[in-house]
Amino acid sequence: MKTEVIGLNLSESMKMAIRSIKTNKVRAFLTMLGIIIGVASVIVLVSIGQGSSQSVQDEINSLGTNLITVSVTDTDSVELTDDTIEQFKELSGISEVAPVVTGRVYAKNGEATAQVSMTGATSSYLSVRDLELSQGRFLTDMETELRSKVVVLGSDTATTLFENQKPLDQNVLIGGVSYRVIGVLKSVGTSMGSSGDDVIIAPITTAERATGSTTIGTVYLKAENENIMDRAMYQVQGAMTTSFPEQSDNYSVSNQEDLMDTMSSVSDTFTLMLGGIASISLLVGGIGIMNIMLVSVSERTKEIGIRKAIGANRKSILLQFLIEAMVLSCFGGLLGVGIGLGIAKLISAFSSLTISYSWSVTLFAFLFSILIGIMFGVFPANKASKLNPIQALRHE
Repeated sequence: MKTEVIGLNLSESMKMAIRSIKTNKVRAFLTMLGIIIGVASVIVLVSIGQGSSQSVQDEINSLGTNLITVSVTDTDSVELTDDTIEQFKELSGISEVAPVVTGRVYAKNGEATAQVSMTGATSSYLSVRDLELSQGRFLTDMETELRSKVVVLGSDTATTLFENQKPLDQNVLIGGVSYRVIGVLKSVGTSMGSSGDDVIIAPITTAERATGSTTIGTVYLKAENENIMDRAMYQVQGAMTTSFPEQSDNYSVSNQEDLMDTMSSVSDTFTLMLGGIASISLLVGGIGIMNIMLVSVSERTKEIGIRKAIGANRKSILLQFLIEAMVLSCFGGLLGVGIGLGIAKLISAFSSLTISYSWSVTLFAFLFSILIGIMFGVFPANKASKLNPIQALRHE
């Protein structure tokens, strides 16, 4: 019997709440506006944050999952030589090694010029970095041995220097010296903030002269497969420790998984920050609901007095206004979900940003909006329930 009464009260309170919202549609919409903006902001910003994180992970994966990178931060203390490179090649589990020297150069073809990154590499660089050619061929060991003046162009560099021309077997001037183009790389896009297409690759011995740098700052190593990455990493770290004792602060040995973990941590923090900022607008929306509910209690004081005079108890009055606040936040949350998903869809369609929807975050934002409505509805509902019926009936 008690359950039926409670159910009846809930049903009646729900009908009264919806009737009240229909009576003041504009005010109800303005009350819900804070919740709508808050829920939509959470969905859009978290979708952008998670999309960015997914995009970065895809870029890292595209570099190769069995790639190990040795980077030297202090070349005065840690000097990678040919002997060091040979040690890497003899490690079990390492299939290929590609030492690299880099520098910035000006390249020229006729009137077209470009300042690009020159990478000095060996023939193994192509397979170690999982690159592909769109035209021509890659460097050979003989060309490295003979310091041949040949280059492979990144796709953007080829377009800049040889617009509407075929670059193969033509020459580019780098520092006043002519180099023959033997190949063009397929586009790899931008990764980790740097373009992989805006480059010129030359034999490492040739690049040392062109850039004036003979220091090997980076060595890329390819493990035989992903399953032995830990063992391969351990061996490379051991070789570096043996060759450069007590110099571990001046170099790093990393793989793609380490990089991905670091970037995921940064992206998760970024997404959490965006979600937190958007959640503040939800709280502001809750304050808006509380203000309007207080106004509603003031306007309906006489109605409350009549209800109490004909037998309504404090609990039913409190329930009525609490449900009204919850219905407002619920409608606002639903509209916010629809608008948020729509905006995210538009951003995905008309921008280069990657959007990743999270249904768990969407559900959380919706439920949080209802919780906000209940929290901020308690105070006005409690105020209404405590009104003295006689004073309420005399209220004008």
